[in-house]
Amino acid sequence: MSTLTNMLQQTPYLSYSYAYPHKTSYRPLNPPIPLSTLWRNEPTTALFLYLHIPFCAMRCGFCNLFTTANPSQELVSAYLMALERQARQVRAAIGPVSIARLALGGGTPTYLSPANLERLFDLAEDLFGVEPQTIPIAVETSPGTADAERLRVLRTRGAERISIGVQSFQAAEVRAIGRSQYTTDVERALAAIRNAGFTTLNIDLMYGLPGQTLASWQATLQQALAYQPEELYLYPLYVRPLTGLEHMGQSWDDQRLLLYRAGRELLLAAGYTQMSMRMFRAAHAPASNGPTYCCQEDGMIGLGCGARSYTQGLHYASEYAVGAAGVRAILADYIGRSDPAFALADYGIVLDAAEQRRRYIIKSLLKVEGVSLTAYARRFTSHVFDDLPQLAELVAHGLATQTRSHVHLTAAGIERSDTIGPWLASAHVQTLIEEYTRR
Repeated sequence: MSTLTNMLQQTPYLSYSYAYPHKTSYRPLNPPIPLSTLWRNEPTTALFLYLHIPFCAMRCGFCNLFTTANPSQELVSAYLMALERQARQVRAAIGPVSIARLALGGGTPTYLSPANLERLFDLAEDLFGVEPQTIPIAVETSPGTADAERLRVLRTRGAERISIGVQSFQAAEVRAIGRSQYTTDVERALAAIRNAGFTTLNIDLMYGLPGQTLASWQATLQQALAYQPEELYLYPLYVRPLTGLEHMGQSWDDQRLLLYRAGRELLLAAGYTQMSMRMFRAAHAPASNGPTYCCQEDGMIGLGCGARSYTQGLHYASEYAVGAAGVRAILADYIGRSDPAFALADYGIVLDAAEQRRRYIIKSLLKVEGVSLTAYARRFTSHVFDDLPQLAELVAHGLATQTRSHVHLTAAGIERSDTIGPWLASAHVQTLIEEYTRR
């Protein structure tokens, strides 16, 4: 494991720790574990239900999500039938549940037809008891698929939050990352979303793009702000293995930190609050409603090929790939699975007590609010610095501070989140990630 001092002298952009452990640390489970056994002693009164749709109109040059471009209608139909079979097996195996959050992600869920979007909501309501209008429901979309009919279905079925990947309002920058997108389509989609009445609009933007300048980045931010989004996510460009941009052999590291700081300054001046390195929330954003849900503590049921599920002691999923051949092979295996196979967890990672503590700290620390000492002690009956002594090094480097109630990152620490997250990963997880064979 590299020392923090050494890592701070390198790129600030090592990896986005949106989940811990990372999906590339998952391995085949031998023997597979029945879901009925796995979930038997799990709290199921506040679960996150996630439905994954691995389809897009095209694969962008930066994308390393589990998705495939322009699938045939036959493949889409076969996939949705398999997802429904999986849902029935999972629901039967887990037993009674109460869903506190629902999200449709991908890929691009709105790649599906309005009728197929209805099918997904029917599944969530009929099998898992999702009650529209009573829990937060979020859906991802794209400029090319956010049309009036699809948006009507989403709003009618209770979706309040919609997230749209724009990345840039500058045509040359969009083309440079292999994205087929016209600014006029983006503007049409954003206007349609606003007219549909979603209470939370999130716009994803990206900095560090080829040819991007400080002026063009600020212009993109101002164009996004014109739609008064409740949330904005600012993502640094990553050139990941097996993606289109990897083959260009370029690096955009020099300017990313400059653009991050400029974007942060602009949004703070516009009245937004920084929630994490990437997330900014507007003052006019609605308060969170619905049942209490804590991502550090409550579980998740993932349905669909590419979705992950979380229990306290095991994270599991289907296999993961980025390359077209690998994605096709995994999709074919998923569609061809027998019903009993959907009631098993056969690919994932076990979290022992130490990893559970580490996950809680990482997931909390990388948010501006930080780790609540009281909540942590209540959950684990121990102190964060005893369980993860590395935190003292963050304090020593001025990247974190401890108050009477919390440990949280400083502004300097927040901008180094993509260094701190990987550094806090256990040696075991780091080894698994390094040994992972990419597909």
